[in-house]
Amino acid sequence: MKLSARNVLKGKVEAVDKGPITASVKIKIEAGEVTATITKESVEDLEIKVGDEVVAVIKSTEVMVGKD
Repeated sequence: MKLSARNVLKGKVEAVDKGPITASVKIKIEAGEVTATITKESVEDLEIKVGDEVVAVIKSTEVMVGKD
């Protein structure tokens, strides 16, 4: 899979929480975890389930940074 996005994080699905329209997919990555909200239809089409190896692709024009 070739993408223009440069922020591609490999990980493993830890949880999938399907709602009526969207689904929350929690992905364990090396640095912690990422949670993506995608359509329920996408979860079903890709057959995403706990334990699957996936990539989180982040394409954004803005990145926020915080510090305590």
